[in-house]
Amino acid sequence: MKKRNKTLLTLFASCVLLGGGIVSFAARAGEPYDVYNYDRWGEAIPSQAGYIADRVVSGYDLGVGAMSAPSDIFCDHNDIFYICDSGNNRIVAADSDLSSIVKVYDRFTMPDGSVTTLNKPMGVFVSAETGNIYIADSENSRVLVCDTDANVVMEITRPESDLYNGTFLPQRVIADKAGNVYVVLRNITTGAAMFDASGEFTGFYGANRVEPTAEIVGNYIKNLFMSEEKKARRARNVPTGITSFDIDGDFIFTCTSSSTQTTDTVKKLNAAGKNIFASKELAFGDYTPMYDTSQNKVLQPAICDIDIADDGNINCLDYTTGRVFQYDKDCNLLFITGTIARQVGGFSQVSAVESLGDDLYVLDSQKNTVTVFVETSFGEIVHDATDKFNAGYYDEALEPWYEVLKRDGNYRRAYIGVASALYNRGDYKGSMKYAKLADAPRIYNKAFEGYRMEFLKANFGYIAAGLAVLIIGIIVLKKRLKKRKPAAETAAAAPAAENEVSGKEEE
Repeated sequence: MKKRNKTLLTLFASCVLLGGGIVSFAARAGEPYDVYNYDRWGEAIPSQAGYIADRVVSGYDLGVGAMSAPSDIFCDHNDIFYICDSGNNRIVAADSDLSSIVKVYDRFTMPDGSVTTLNKPMGVFVSAETGNIYIADSENSRVLVCDTDANVVMEITRPESDLYNGTFLPQRVIADKAGNVYVVLRNITTGAAMFDASGEFTGFYGANRVEPTAEIVGNYIKNLFMSEEKKARRARNVPTGITSFDIDGDFIFTCTSSSTQTTDTVKKLNAAGKNIFASKELAFGDYTPMYDTSQNKVLQPAICDIDIADDGNINCLDYTTGRVFQYDKDCNLLFITGTIARQVGGFSQVSAVESLGDDLYVLDSQKNTVTVFVETSFGEIVHDATDKFNAGYYDEALEPWYEVLKRDGNYRRAYIGVASALYNRGDYKGSMKYAKLADAPRIYNKAFEGYRMEFLKANFGYIAAGLAVLIIGIIVLKKRLKKRKPAAETAAAAPAAENEVSGKEEE
């Protein structure tokens, strides 16, 4: 009887474990893509998901009918989402849960009392300082600034300036704390158009650099030997334009969706327009172009939108692969989420990304939906460790980093975190170990300098004694060599003298 009970208990336990494995597999298989990250050699390797798709929200779910080619989504300081429903010429404002409508902006009252409508709006932004809504009304060639009751307080149109050439087709718009307005334009490659708080054009901001290809370098050398007339007839090399941007405090982050651009793919600009990332060797998107067997082509990264989360993490949306690449403040890759697919968690054509709290929101302009990604337990641990470390709590971040490595031994960011935390703790030898595993030469060199100094301090007495013994030994050896030298000379001279004497006797 006991043997039978033991057998039944073993069978029950096996079923429980098998069932748990099936549930775990099903949860992982629920995502329509392979979750991966990159190791220290830049190779794509399997990893744990930081986010999983929770639900998909359509216009029908919000009670406003089908959306049409939505192009932008923004979450304001009151946690209200504004969706730029371009094909329907409206802005849809929804609550923080994306469950009900707050207001639909499709008719606006101008200062003179007339009513105006939108025509293919492409971007939306809400100022935390004034509460005003900024709309890039593309096909109307203007930027509308209105209050929450749809009363227009300012209209920005094409600048009457010699510095501005071409049409005025706004794609994205943001405003800083001082009320300055920045506009990304479809046909402008010299940066974002900048306007002051009154709507006056002040110039361009944050232009990308020209990609230094072999052809461009060759043309530059040729220009050195050309006449001014020939130079005027040559085609000029122009940089790619800014695709989208986001603002975080005093910094503006920009991105470009050009698949041929590797310089200035993502920039962090200060008030003077200087790129803080320019001195760093950074890559955004997949490290190496991915080959898509279904499309039979190589997929080059093209960052079409950027979002700066409340915790400072940088979310980059890749138009080519439909993936969100999340980085911390120092541009260390944290997670890769999403793909091109029909299932939940996959996209047909991504257009914008936004964050609220621990969740990510990705807009699909073909499916006409917003996909909500929620943070996993693994993602929570990584973010906790990252937040503590970035706040200067290095010791507190150490245990979460160790926990990350227990769950994913290939997670490079954790090795960097442990190496940095151990360095700040003064454990230079341990820091060198983890920096080597992370292939982080900068941290390794700093830790090595600390370890060398620590070694010299701890062993200074022995080193000094050893040097003293060595110096004394050298002095003694020199004295002995000096004494041996005259004796050797005397010994060598004696036979010569004897030979001379014997030679004289023979004569």
